[in-house]
Amino acid sequence: MTAVGKAGGRKYRQELMVTPENLASIRRIISAHLRHWDYGAIVDIAVYCANELLTNVRQHTESAQCVLTLMRLPAGVRIVVSDMSAELPKVGELDYFAERGRGLASVKALTNAWGAQPADGGKDVWFEIHCVPSRREAAVSRTSGA
Repeated sequence: MTAVGKAGGRKYRQELMVTPENLASIRRIISAHLRHWDYGAIVDIAVYCANELLTNVRQHTESAQCVLTLMRLPAGVRIVVSDMSAELPKVGELDYFAERGRGLASVKALTNAWGAQPADGGKDVWFEIHCVPSRREAAVSRTSGA
């Protein structure tokens, strides 16, 4: 995996090349960060939706190079996949019998918000999932005065 990762308290950014061999590692990285941030309740949905966005980079852009950004929000997480294609994604008519084409419809249905916007040299596709931190984090916040 071609990657440069930067970790911080509220943000994680990784430059990567999306390949079928990398996707499992990327899913584990997302899962680990969300669990570290005490958002374990949303890991499965977040990993699924991020995987959909990353797969779209591989299938719908000329380069599999992208940037994955995880942002811890007060009420959940925002995940952004930035690629080098200026073409914004479109959610098509949902066809349950089609072999492909349900990814963004699923992201839209499973998340609290999602979107895409032009960015320098390409676009950002993002989603947010709202969640209350686990009790352990809430207890630490109360005792530390945060």
